[in-house]
Order: sequence, then C-alpha cells, then structure tokens
Amino acid sequence: MTREDVLVSPERLAWELGFGEHPHDSGAFDDVEPPVLLDVRWALGQDDGHERYLEGHLPGAVFVDMELELAGPASPAAGRHPLPAPEVFEQAARSWGVREGAPVVVYDATGGTAASRAWWLLRWAGHTAVRILDGGLPAWVRADLPTESGEVLAERGDVVVRPGGMPVLTASDAALLTRSGVLLDARAAERFRGEVEPIDPRAGHVPGARSAPTHENLDDAGSFLADERLRERFAAAGVLPGVDVGVYCGSGVTAAHQVAALAAVGIDAALYPGSWSQWSHDDARPVATGE
Repeated sequence: MTREDVLVSPERLAWELGFGEHPHDSGAFDDVEPPVLLDVRWALGQDDGHERYLEGHLPGAVFVDMELELAGPASPAAGRHPLPAPEVFEQAARSWGVREGAPVVVYDATGGTAASRAWWLLRWAGHTAVRILDGGLPAWVRADLPTESGEVLAERGDVVVRPGGMPVLTASDAALLTRSGVLLDARAAERFRGEVEPIDPRAGHVPGARSAPTHENLDDAGSFLADERLRERFAAAGVLPGVDVGVYCGSGVTAAHQVAALAAVGIDAALYPGSWSQWSHDDARPVATGE
C-alpha cells in the first residue's frame, strides 16, 4: 500500500464529494465516485460518540458504534474488543450503506485512532476501497468545509464480507514473532514499562516487544506524520526491510492505527486483536516490565 491507499486529505475528500476544487496533489482523476462516509467517534471509557455525531458531522456521514459494531462480545479469553463475527460485521457494514467495491472514507475526532479500526476491519473483510480522513473532523473543520447535524440513515448496501484480507496474530503468534521479527506495542510508554495499568489485570508488556506508542504517528495537529518521519520512527523501533512486523495495543483498536501508519509507508503488519487485554488475563503468559 501507499499513503494514497490509506489516507485522504480534507481537500481531496471535499473535491470527491463535490464541495471543493480539484487539489493540485491528487493526481489525474476525472471521474470519482463519492465515497460512503463513516463517523467512528469513540474514546475508551466515554460513550458520547453518537451524541457528538448528532451535533455535527461530515455531510451524509453515518455513525458507526465502535463497541457494538466493530467488536465482538468481550471476555477475558478473547479480549476487550475481539473481532466481530463475519456475518455480524457484514450486516453492520450493509446498514452503513457500504456497497460491494464502492469507496469508503472513515474518520473520527482523535487523529484516526478509532477510525483506523473501521479501516482495518473493512480491509480484513476484503473491502479494499477504504481510506482514513487524515486529521479527521478537526482538520475538516479547520479547512472551513461544511458539516451538518442530525442522524443520517443510509440506503442499505450489499457488501460481502470475505475475511482474510489483513493478517492477524494469535497470542502464540505474537510470542513467536518477538523472536523471528518485530512486535510493536502501540500503548503509551508508561503502560509498556508497567508503571501504570488502568484497565487490565497485569502491568507490563509481551516479552520481547518494542514500544512504539500510537500517538507518535501524529503531528501536533492530529494528522499523520510525513512519510519520511514515519519511516524513521519505525526504523528506530527495528522495522527494517524484510522483517516481519506485528502490532498490539490494549485491545486491538489503536494498534490498527499503527498498522495504517505502517501501510502508508509500504510496510505490511499483522494485528494481534486480543492484544494486552487478552494476554494479561492469561496467567500462563509471561509479562515483562521496564524498557
């Protein structure tokens, strides 16, 4: 993948939706189908995403519930946000208006940390025509582009879910990868070191994993770093050509952002959906602390 496969700028998206002029850096596209817009506003421990969506969103955007539509039932054995069952996810995606082969753009208001989960799941389901709005709703508003309020109900789509479009790790796969490749921990550095653990039963990290906090993928405005800075960041974490890469976080949400950032610079990475919320519940799994 390239950056253009993963991300779309507000200016480019506005043009695709018919709100703005053709951006100079978008390439030669004469006829582009307007994408389905999915609003995935969510933050751990907060349940006001839908309320904020109703107050204002991109024109025509449909709200997606992270907890109910982008995850299966939580359990200690599966983790806090396990992958949804394919047939359940298919029905959800159809309710958002996702059509087979049609373009989709996902966004949130937190730098793409929640929207990336929708991006990853759609690609995992075989729907490759999906991008993340770089900078999310804040970048759209800063560009003085239109918003609207209220609920949008989409015409039902016909997308077919075909799991397997993105690589997935089990806990055992993640453990093996620390010896054969690079396993990145996308949580905050203090959680990686085991200094704090606000949610899960044990503090620390998967032995052999390397710390690469998701928030460091973003600049001060909440947009993805330029390609060269992303490459430098990942190289410093040991992500070099030919090395297999996997990513985990607390529950497989912000790790999807890391997968997206890696994909933007042409690096394929597998996601460990169970992540720390699964690993730390299994007393048979070892835990490391410190750097």
